[in-house]
Amino acid sequence: MENFPAFFAAFGIGGTELLIILAIVLLLFGGTKLPSLMRGLGQSMKEFKKASKDDPEEDKPKKLVDLSKTNDSN
Repeated sequence: MENFPAFFAAFGIGGTELLIILAIVLLLFGGTKLPSLMRGLGQSMKEFKKASKDDPEEDKPKKLVDLSKTNDSN
């Protein structure tokens, strides 16, 4: 997580502000609910990364059928 401090620096968030934000989140959700929220957030991020890496069938080029080479023996 080399870009982690640079990410917060881009928004002007320092160490003190980050601790204040974390304390407010802890007060709002409580210590018992916070681990389950973070687990859900981690699973959501994992699913998003997995879905963005998968190559769905719709994005693959389809084979073109050359109709001019069909046998018309009428």
